[in-house]
Amino acid sequence: MLHSTIRRHPLLPLPQLHRIFFATSTSSPLSGGGTSSREPHFMVEYLVNSCGLSVEEASKASKHLAHLRSTENPNAVLAFFRSQGIDGANLRKMISWKPACLCYNVESSLTPKFQFLRDLGWSKSDLVDVIMRNPTIIFFNIQHTLVPRLNVWENLFGSRELLLKNIRKGSWFLNTRCENVVRLNLNFLRDECDIPLERASFVLKKQPTFIVQNPNSLRALVDRAEGMGFTRRSRMSLWILDILFKTSREKLDAHSKLMSNFGWSNSEFCTAIGKKPCFLNLSTDILRIKMEFLIKDIGFTPSSIAEQPSLLVFSLKKRMIPRFQVMKIIKSEGLWTSKDKLHTFFIMQDPKFLKKYILPYKDKFPKLLEVL
Repeated sequence: MLHSTIRRHPLLPLPQLHRIFFATSTSSPLSGGGTSSREPHFMVEYLVNSCGLSVEEASKASKHLAHLRSTENPNAVLAFFRSQGIDGANLRKMISWKPACLCYNVESSLTPKFQFLRDLGWSKSDLVDVIMRNPTIIFFNIQHTLVPRLNVWENLFGSRELLLKNIRKGSWFLNTRCENVVRLNLNFLRDECDIPLERASFVLKKQPTFIVQNPNSLRALVDRAEGMGFTRRSRMSLWILDILFKTSREKLDAHSKLMSNFGWSNSEFCTAIGKKPCFLNLSTDILRIKMEFLIKDIGFTPSSIAEQPSLLVFSLKKRMIPRFQVMKIIKSEGLWTSKDKLHTFFIMQDPKFLKKYILPYKDKFPKLLEVL
């Protein structure tokens, strides 16, 4: 059944993703039949003794199990979970979160889902970790929910490996109804912002939360970017939207105020964001330290930094300070020429930097190698 299910839903190429936004359904619990004839403490005592729940937790959970007349099915479910490595604190967490899972049929519901998830490529221990990060994954219907959503996300991430990696971090994004949120956001980016799915997938690989935000919030985010002077159809627009999505208004205002204190105009601040939006990821303190170093120690002007904001994202310890030491040695030996542009010296990739500034002088000035 599992393999036939997968064959019925082969992975689709990006242009066909809109065809696999199927309706979501969930598994139906196995009813114990009728109202419990036992006394109120029947399942409370069972949950305390068999699952390790506190009396308070058990009392709360038992309300979802009042229809049960015996412990036969709960015993089978607990035995199954323990056989899969879900025990102790993890089992208590599972039962507290979803007490109705004790009503599920092991053979027809739980076993196929665990097998399906293992067939994705996880080890037993990996699977336990994934499930405990988001237990809802084992309560989705395979055919109507799991396969369609995994299809969507595998295509967006670009590979099965990246899909599994992101699910290990937290499978929360699988809870999003693709047809109601993801599809609307992708269509908006494509139709109204000229951002094709292929380009959107670059951001989604690192920031899947971006595409599962409320569609109205995404539209407001685009309006916010336009209010700062960024056009929808700029090739950098998606990266700008992503960074604004992750950056609170308070942090953005703090960065703007800081850079204004260093002499940047609002136009220069927006120019820098448009060229290298990720500098907004820096804390205000780190940004201040970097600006002070670039201006006071190296000699950059605030305007030149706004034109070359990549200078702000390089590590001080690993790149900027060592290269500054190299620059001082080169200048002291008269090897710095008018053709050596200051920003290029620091932005240049390591192999080219070594070839131009280190290797030709390594025998005469061994200190150059020591400072890198």
